[in-house]
Amino acid sequence: MNSGKPLPYLTGYPAALVAQVRQLIAQDKVSDLLRKRYPDSHDIRTDKALYDYVLEIKNEYLRNAGQLSKVMFDSKLQVLRNALGTHTTHSRVQGLNLKAKKEIRIASLFKDTPPEFLRMIVVHELAHMKQREHDKAFYQLCMHMEPDYGQLEFDLRVYLSYRDTGGGKLWGGVDAGLKGAD
Repeated sequence: MNSGKPLPYLTGYPAALVAQVRQLIAQDKVSDLLRKRYPDSHDIRTDKALYDYVLEIKNEYLRNAGQLSKVMFDSKLQVLRNALGTHTTHSRVQGLNLKAKKEIRIASLFKDTPPEFLRMIVVHELAHMKQREHDKAFYQLCMHMEPDYGQLEFDLRVYLSYRDTGGGKLWGGVDAGLKGAD
C-alpha cells in the first residue's frame, strides 16, 4: 500500500490524527481495526430495499420533509462527482402548481459496507432535505438521527483513505476477508 499518498478524505482533521491514520495504513493495521469495530456488512442489495430503508429513517425523523420519488445505488457517483451520496430536487410546473421530485443516490461502494456506514451516509443525505449547507444545524440534525454520526463519518473516511492507498474491500465483494485466510 502507498502510505505516502495524500489522504484527501481526511482533509480538515488535525495533523496528529492524520499522522496516526497514515501510520496505521503503513503498518497494515487499518483492516483489522475496522473489521473488529464493524464485523459485518449489511444485506441491503437492491434499490427497492434501499428505498424502504431510507423511507423508514425519513419517516422516523423527517416526516414533514416531503416525499422521496427515488432512492438508488449509483455506480457512477463517486467517479463522476467525487461524492458518496447526492440529494437532488427536480422542479416542474404542472398546471398552476410547482411539483418537486426529490431523489437520493448512494454510491454503490456502500453495498459492501457495514450497516453503520450505510446509515451514516443515508442520514447525511436525508439531513440535506432540511439543511442545504454543511453548517452547525446540518450536523446537529445528523447527530439527532444518528448519535454516533461523527465517529462513523471519521471511520468511513479512514476506510476510504485505506482503499485510496491500495487497500482492498473489507466487507462483501471478492477481495474482502482474504487477509489471514488459509
